[in-house]
Amino acid sequence: MHKISKLAVLTSGGDAPGMNPCIRAVVRTAIYNNLEVVGVRQGYKGLIENDMYDMAPRSVSNILSLGGTILKTARCLEFRTDEGMETAYKNLKAKGIDALVVIGGDGTFTGALRFSRKYPDIAVMGVPGTIDNDLCGTTYTLGFDTATNTVIEAIDKIRDTADAHDRLFFIEVMGRDSGAIALRAGISCGAEAILLPEKETAISDLIDGLKNGHTNKKSSSIVIVAEGDKNGGVYDIAKRVEHEVKHYDIKVTILGHLQRGGSPSSFDRILGSRLGFAAVNALIAGETQKMVGLEANHIVLTSLEKALNQQEFRLESDLLLMADILSI
Repeated sequence: MHKISKLAVLTSGGDAPGMNPCIRAVVRTAIYNNLEVVGVRQGYKGLIENDMYDMAPRSVSNILSLGGTILKTARCLEFRTDEGMETAYKNLKAKGIDALVVIGGDGTFTGALRFSRKYPDIAVMGVPGTIDNDLCGTTYTLGFDTATNTVIEAIDKIRDTADAHDRLFFIEVMGRDSGAIALRAGISCGAEAILLPEKETAISDLIDGLKNGHTNKKSSSIVIVAEGDKNGGVYDIAKRVEHEVKHYDIKVTILGHLQRGGSPSSFDRILGSRLGFAAVNALIAGETQKMVGLEANHIVLTSLEKALNQQEFRLESDLLLMADILSI
C-alpha cells in the first residue's frame, strides 16, 4: 500500500491531442487532495536531467484547447539503461517524489513498468496517450478521436478534387503497427479500399476491386494505406497499381505529422480529464503499475503488463467486415 504525498507527471513518446487536458486534471486533482505536484519536461529525459518544476492550479490554466503537450516530450534511449534509471530514481527521491503519472503509449509504459519493478517505492500510474489506439484495457486512447477527425477532414477535401478530375488517390495515414485510424477514417470517408497492418491485402485483389469500381461508374477512388501495411510504402503500391489500372490519374498524399497536431476534440478533452482525475485517485488508493482506461464508458484499471500485450489487441471484426461490404 503506497501512501503518497508528492507526485510527478510527464508525457513521453509521440504527442497526442488530449495530453494537456490530462495534465490539467492530474495537477488540479492532486492539489485538491493536498498533494504536491511536479511537472517533468521532455518525458524520461527530464527525469534523468532533473528538469522538473513545481506546479500549481494556475500552471495549467487555458491549456484545454491546446494540442501537443505543455510538458514537452522526447524519446530517451538512456532511460532504457540501468544507469539512466538509477539517475532518474535518485532525482525523484531527492525531491521527495513518491508517485509518477506517465502519459504515453507502449514505449512509455514499457519504461514505466521496468522502472517500477526496479524501484517499487515509486508508485506508477499510466495514462494511455497515443493516436494509434493500440493499448489493451481501454476502448479509446487520448488523441485517437482528434487524429481520426483530422484525417477525415483531409480525405473529404481530397475526395472533392479526386471526383473533379476522375482521379485515384492513395493516402497514407499513421499506423506503423495499428490500422485503427485507417480503418475508421476509411469507413467514414467511403474509401474504396483500406490497407492495414493487421490484414493482408493482395495487390491483385486491390486492382480487381478498383477495376470493378470503375465498371460500376465510380468517378473517383480513395485508397487509404496505414504506414505499416505489409505491401510496402504507399508510393510502391501506387506504382504497382498504375501498371494495371489505366483509367485513373493516380496521385499519392502522405498526411504525416499533420495527424498529431490540432486542438483536441470534445471527446479527447473529456477523456483526458477523466483519465487524469482517475490516475491520481488510483494512486491515492494505493494502486501502482496500472493503467487507467475507459471501457463501456466506465473507468477501469489494467495492469501495465496486460496493457502492453499486443496479442490481445484486435481491430473490431464488424468494422473490418463493414469496410469491405460498404465499399462496393
